[in-house]
Amino acid sequence: MEVKRERLGGAGDGDGSAAPVDPRTLRVRDANARQLLRGGEIEGLTPAIELERNDDFDLERHVQERVLTTTLDKAVAWARSNSFFPATFGLACCAIEMMSIVAARVDVARFGFEAFRASPRQADLLILSGRVSIKMAPIVRRIYDQMLEPKWAISMGACCSSMGVFNNYALVPADKFMPIDVHVPGCPPRPEALMHGVLKLRKMVQDDPDMGWRERYDAVGTEETLRGA
Repeated sequence: MEVKRERLGGAGDGDGSAAPVDPRTLRVRDANARQLLRGGEIEGLTPAIELERNDDFDLERHVQERVLTTTLDKAVAWARSNSFFPATFGLACCAIEMMSIVAARVDVARFGFEAFRASPRQADLLILSGRVSIKMAPIVRRIYDQMLEPKWAISMGACCSSMGVFNNYALVPADKFMPIDVHVPGCPPRPEALMHGVLKLRKMVQDDPDMGWRERYDAVGTEETLRGA
């Protein structure tokens, strides 16, 4: 195979060299080609005035189709809601369902939530996957306090939300000692249910980045206070 480099254009002189091509002619051809792709009809070459009009139309259409305007707060909320870093923390049988959301069936990586972090200082989402005993509640709260703001929490399963089938003196609902943003019912809930809860949390973060949990729980910093105290 032989590669030859030649100038653009038609037939040139007899010595084999091609005549130079006017760059404006190339612009006319490009404009005509774009108009043909849109289904328009062209008779001959586009005049200079019509060419400039087509360029203005192309620019306006390009802006309408590809440029998105928003606010900085909404852009930050969108980025946060699509890049949760859940803590690698499991409590009971619901933890098995939580682990399976990173597998191929649910594939939480499609939404950017697959990066589970082993350190609470690198995580912003705590999924309480299982029953919480009275002895375990202070440890869970300490892990939550060590997470950096902004942070969110999901109560996964009936045991963590309402003590479920293990409704006895040894267990405590998660709402009693820390703020919960989304409850996922089930015993245990399927991975699809947890994924639905994560998507609901994403929608909440996009609507209200701070979630307002400090006002709901009368909390100062990461320490909750009693009303009227």
